[in-house]
Amino acid sequence: MTKDRLYIFDTTLRDGAQTAGIEFSLEDKISIVSLLEQIGVDYIEGGYPGANPVDTEFFSQRRTSRATFTAFGMTKRAGRSAANDPGVQGILNSQADAACFVAKTWDHQVATALEISLEDNLANLQETVLASVAAGKETLIDCEHFFDGFKANPDYAVACVRTAIDAGARWVVLCDTNGGTMPSEVATIVGQVLAVAPGSKLGIHAHDDTGQAVANTLAAVQAGVRQIQGTLNGIGERCGNANLVTLIPTLVLKPAFADKLETGIDATRLARLTQISRAFDDRLNRAPARQAPYVGASAFATKAGIHASALLKDFSSYEHVPPESVGNERAIMVSQQAGKSNLLTALARHDIVLAKDDPRLESLLATVKEREAIGYSYDGADASFAVLARRVLGTLPDFFQVESYRASVELRHNARGEEAIVTEAVVKIRVEDELLMSVAEGNGPVNALDLALRKDLGKYSRDIEDLELVDFKVRILDGGTGAVTRVLVESRDGTGERWYTIGVSPNIIDASFEALYESITYKLLKAAAAQATTGTPV
Repeated sequence: MTKDRLYIFDTTLRDGAQTAGIEFSLEDKISIVSLLEQIGVDYIEGGYPGANPVDTEFFSQRRTSRATFTAFGMTKRAGRSAANDPGVQGILNSQADAACFVAKTWDHQVATALEISLEDNLANLQETVLASVAAGKETLIDCEHFFDGFKANPDYAVACVRTAIDAGARWVVLCDTNGGTMPSEVATIVGQVLAVAPGSKLGIHAHDDTGQAVANTLAAVQAGVRQIQGTLNGIGERCGNANLVTLIPTLVLKPAFADKLETGIDATRLARLTQISRAFDDRLNRAPARQAPYVGASAFATKAGIHASALLKDFSSYEHVPPESVGNERAIMVSQQAGKSNLLTALARHDIVLAKDDPRLESLLATVKEREAIGYSYDGADASFAVLARRVLGTLPDFFQVESYRASVELRHNARGEEAIVTEAVVKIRVEDELLMSVAEGNGPVNALDLALRKDLGKYSRDIEDLELVDFKVRILDGGTGAVTRVLVESRDGTGERWYTIGVSPNIIDASFEALYESITYKLLKAAAAQATTGTPV
């Protein structure tokens, strides 16, 4: 039997950016796109070009390699043409492959928020779609407040859907904007919309205000829609959006969906889901939810006793899917074996191949668990894991040793009596038998240490010329001024690769320096590998 194609649309960088306390920088957005591409989503909605400098710059070039790069905006304003609407033109002139326009579909909102007639609203919708299609953009319409609008005036809500499709929209997305619709209502209403639009052109966009965004999305899929929208880890305004990290494995692994639908996500991509979910939380500088479905640390955890005994006889007793299918592991007495499988997968990403019975694997597993117990998290710091693995396995080259370092921050007054903060760092390193000392001033102690550490690396200086520190995040793991601090550093080089390293210490400077040291070490590993392959440096 031929399966229907189900498309996955991610709006983490647009709707997810509405989350209280979350502000994405340009570098954050570029980094998160990489995570989303690893999952294999079909569409990545990056934001609203023209709405702010970050989004405008983000859409100045194409940012995806696989997914359809999508811009968001509003349908044209009343009283002007699409050609003279700056918002519409900002989207059409961006480097996005697709354009997603939000349109009011609840008659109450049209009258009170837009203050225009229902007919004018339909005309604006039609003209916007026509202009977008003419500009060569794959066009989507987000039908805002659709379910409330349908319950209030079904004829008008359906007219909005029909208008968009007739004008050439590829997708019309039914939005539960305030998150108050019940799954049974979603199924019923979608069923009625299918009378005027095929499911292959319909999507669902659910919010989680009643805790049912995932359920509403699945109800819509069962009813016939063939695009789902959501965010990584369910972030979004108010209570969040439908959680793609929960939806994806459900759609891929559960026969009720998998037997009828296919996605662009294979078993290899799915097996990275836990790591990607936790890496995303690291980017947000927050702790992963331990009881998150599929990917939480407690998702496959069982305390000793009758349940653990049953699991040893039959894992399916208390596990609805194998934890390794989503890259997670069971936390019972046999977790060592599951842990080894995860480590082997992680090692393979760095071209390190070990047999499952290699005794060094046991030592690496124990080291990782010991370090995670004191605050390290390697899900979001894969480069640090690569360095640690080679260190434990005895294959890490001895590039350089740090003899000492010092960072100072001084408040001074200049000749005009103005206050100035001066930060200076001194780093002493040894490269083979040569002792090198570098001094640098920077914008804060971490920047000064970074500059000093990279200022003179002896014979390795050329290998790190294109190394750049992109981002720096700090999280306090326990309270108080003496708390343990975790630092995550993002780096990149001229190849375009980005990597993350981690440092943990009660001292924020020490944690930062550890992450910087490992970033440089990882870069030198890259250079050594390139030289071994091609004979030329990276």
